[in-house]
Amino acid sequence: MILIIPNKSKDANMYAITAITGRVGGALADTLLASGQQVRAVVRSNAKGAPWAARGCEVSIADVDDAGPLTQALTGVDGAFILLPPLFDPAPGFPEAKAMISVIREALEKAAPPKVVVLSTVGADAVRPNLLNGLRLLEEALADLPMSITFLRAAWFMENAEWDIPSARYDGTIQSYLQPLDHAVPMVATDDVGRTAAELLLEDWTGQRVVELQGERVTANQIAAAFSKAIGRPVRAETVARSSWESVFKDQGMRNPLPRMQMIDGFNEGWIDFEEKGAHARKGRIGIEDAIAKLVASKA
Repeated sequence: MILIIPNKSKDANMYAITAITGRVGGALADTLLASGQQVRAVVRSNAKGAPWAARGCEVSIADVDDAGPLTQALTGVDGAFILLPPLFDPAPGFPEAKAMISVIREALEKAAPPKVVVLSTVGADAVRPNLLNGLRLLEEALADLPMSITFLRAAWFMENAEWDIPSARYDGTIQSYLQPLDHAVPMVATDDVGRTAAELLLEDWTGQRVVELQGERVTANQIAAAFSKAIGRPVRAETVARSSWESVFKDQGMRNPLPRMQMIDGFNEGWIDFEEKGAHARKGRIGIEDAIAKLVASKA
C-alpha cells in the first residue's frame, strides 16, 4: 500500500472510499470533501489515485482480491464505504462474488472501522434466483460484524440508460427489457446514491440497518420521453421479446445470461421492489429527465 498524505484539518474525520473512480464513489467523495471531511481514496493504482491526491486526498492502493492491502486501506479511519464490484455475467453459484466478499469481510473484521456504509440494492432481500443475489450474499456475510453498518439499498440506476444513447440519437428508438412499457420501476441517479452514502457516513447510529433509496418510479416510455427532450427528436420505446433475451445476451458475449434475465423478470413482475413501493425510502433529488439530459450531454 502507498499512502500520499496531505495536510489534515484537526477537526475533520477521515473516510475510506472504495470504487472512488466510479460514478457513485466519485459523488460520495465530492460530497465529503465539500463538507470539509478528509477522504482516503482506495484505488488500484497510483495513476487512478493521482487526481484525488491532487485534491488533497490520501491515496491507498488496494483491491478486493487481496485482504492485506484492503485491511490497511480501511484501518485508522472514522468510517468506510464499501462497494462490491458489479458482476453482470457471473458463473453459476456466484463464485467470483463469494471470493471478493470473503476478502471484504476479512478486511473489515481486521481493520474494524467504527462505521461502514455498504452499497447494496433493491431486491437484495429477494430469495428467488436472480443477478442481485450477489448483494444478498454480501449483506449476509457482513451481518455479524461488530461495527455499525448501513446497507444502502439503491434503486435501478438511471444511468443504465447510457446504453440506449446511440439508438435513441440515430434511430429514434430504445430497446427496452423493462416491460410492459408503462410499468414503473424504482430508479435513482448515481449522484443521489453517492450523496446519500456520504450523508449516511456522517450520521451516528449503532448496530446494523437497511436504508432504501429511490429517486422516482420510471417507465420505459418515460425514459424514451426523456431522450426525446434531451436529443430534440422523437424517441419511442420498443419491447425486446422475452423469448429472444437469451440469444441476444449471448450474442453480446455473456456466458451465463440466466441471472440477468431473472433479475429483469423480477422488476417486470414486481417481486423485485421496495417494501410498500418505496413509501419509506429516502428520496433522491434528481429526476429521469435531468439524469438523461446529463448522460446525453456527456456523449455529445
